[in-house]
Amino acid sequence: MKVILDHIAAGARVAIDGPDGAGKTVFADRLAESLRARGDVVVRISLDDFHHVREIRYRRGRDSPEGFWLDSFNYARFRTDVLTPFAPGGSRHYRPAAHDLTTDAVLTPPLQTATPEAILLVDGLFLHRDELAGAWDFSVFLEVPFTETARRMSLRDGCAPDPSDPSLRRYVQAQRLYFAACSPQSRATVVLDNADYNAPKVIRPEPR
Repeated sequence: MKVILDHIAAGARVAIDGPDGAGKTVFADRLAESLRARGDVVVRISLDDFHHVREIRYRRGRDSPEGFWLDSFNYARFRTDVLTPFAPGGSRHYRPAAHDLTTDAVLTPPLQTATPEAILLVDGLFLHRDELAGAWDFSVFLEVPFTETARRMSLRDGCAPDPSDPSLRRYVQAQRLYFAACSPQSRATVVLDNADYNAPKVIRPEPR
């Protein structure tokens, strides 16, 4: 964690990216704890709270990888409610969510205000796509084999544990579309092997 903590300054915008089941939320929560322990103020946001409504998410079909890659998230709301307020010179008035995934309700919660030194820490899928690639001061990509992410998703969601299972095609193939279009591993500041939740290893930059 030190290789990351040493490079996150007050007021930074930080992204934790990786495929489904990579451990993004766990890693981001642990990073937030470490930042707070050293005295930083942290605003934790999850892109999962900025989904499109079902009508948009599934307009290409419920099994469509292209639909998962292109239509899952409301990037316009995410930019308006989070990224723009936290940009240099931004108002720091933000909304932490835009959608309830369970009820499919569109949300407009009251504005919250972050201090100028607060660190924005976001976890989510596809955070290095073109629309977001320039938004981060520091970013992490969690590298985990699909065999392991499928196993974790099976434990978490009850889905098939085999990444080649047809039920996982939407998610696995969407990640491959993302990798081909955006090469998130090359865009991230740091790439970590997170196959072991409790012992992430730096892949890039190479540890000295």
